[in-house]
Amino acid sequence: QVQLVESGGGLVQPGGSLKLSCTVSGSAFSIYPMAWYRQAPGKQRELVAEISRGGITNYRDSVKGRFAISRDNAKKTVYLQMNSLSPEDTAVYYCYLDNPVRYWGQGTQVTVSS
Repeated sequence: QVQLVESGGGLVQPGGSLKLSCTVSGSAFSIYPMAWYRQAPGKQRELVAEISRGGITNYRDSVKGRFAISRDNAKKTVYLQMNSLSPEDTAVYYCYLDNPVRYWGQGTQVTVSS
């Protein structure tokens, strides 16, 4: 049974930082790309960042230079370091694995507010 468990969300002030983690169990990890998506209230889910099995990264334009995705294959964990957060980053953040069955984590809430 494949499970993706996220952690690290919370409430942060504008300009602050958070680091999300997603640990995978029940699946091979190192050979598959991983991604983070987010969904704000009333909006569609959108890709935030992705990382290939070789560590090549891709980001949506609005987070470039502020967010960084990384992976630790030994720990079967993918991370999302988020800096200079703004209220527009408020959303539920989801971890995503395509192995090639598509799996989603349960989501972790990130709220940016003063």
